[in-house]
Amino acid sequence: MIICTGVGPGHLDFVTRKASELIENADVVAGFDAVVDVVRPLIPANAEVITMGYRDQVAQLDAVARLHHAGKRCVVVFMGDIHFSGFQYLERVERACGHPVEALPGISSAQIMASRGKVCFDETTFVTFHRRGDLEPFKRHLAHVLSDARNAIVIPRPWDFMPKDIAAWLIDQGVPAEHPVEVWENLTRGDAEWRGTLGACTRDFTDMSIMLIRTLAPMPSQIEPPPGAAVPTAAAASESASASAAASTAPAPGGAATTETPASGAATMQ
Repeated sequence: MIICTGVGPGHLDFVTRKASELIENADVVAGFDAVVDVVRPLIPANAEVITMGYRDQVAQLDAVARLHHAGKRCVVVFMGDIHFSGFQYLERVERACGHPVEALPGISSAQIMASRGKVCFDETTFVTFHRRGDLEPFKRHLAHVLSDARNAIVIPRPWDFMPKDIAAWLIDQGVPAEHPVEVWENLTRGDAEWRGTLGACTRDFTDMSIMLIRTLAPMPSQIEPPPGAAVPTAAAASESASASAAASTAPAPGGAATTETPASGAATMQ
């Protein structure tokens, strides 16, 4: 048996019960070092642990596949949710095994980001650059998302397309620099947060960062108004949205454009 499962964005509180049961009963647990470390308290003492990095993942997954074909119960762990930002790794597992592999969902950092930022996915688009290959189609998609007045939750690519690169590219494409931006790290522990605008997003962040780029024209509430309240006109809704966007990008007292809480825990992602 071999199964792939998401284990949440970096804390045992966000590992699903099914994933916990699979890991606790596994003969072999495999995954990237940082992901295995998250679930290490769940791994049986007699289980074989196979960790890997970007450079040796192919060879290590071949070893996992051999154990699977020998009848071992193998669990490959993914950060977050496989189908949010881990599908290429799933492809590698299936290539090593020579057949399709069952994949169980987990909780993604994108979901935690939506909760922290109080945005909903019917008004927000998720884009991940955490993949190998050509990013141009995904870059264009992100620009279109913002031009359509939607929020964007974005996972950067650690080695060459980080938050400051994303912000610079968007501004070069004509996206207004005034878009409110939040960059979070260690989401499940709330260890780090930066707020500002695309134009002010010029600092470095860790590999485990995630962005929320807010629309300049938030959609007004579409639920019924409270009893006795006036029904807002389209013009009033537009004026309110503009005022909200302006308030969210206003500098902090003393002229500071951003605030930051230093990170102190392990980085998390996906």
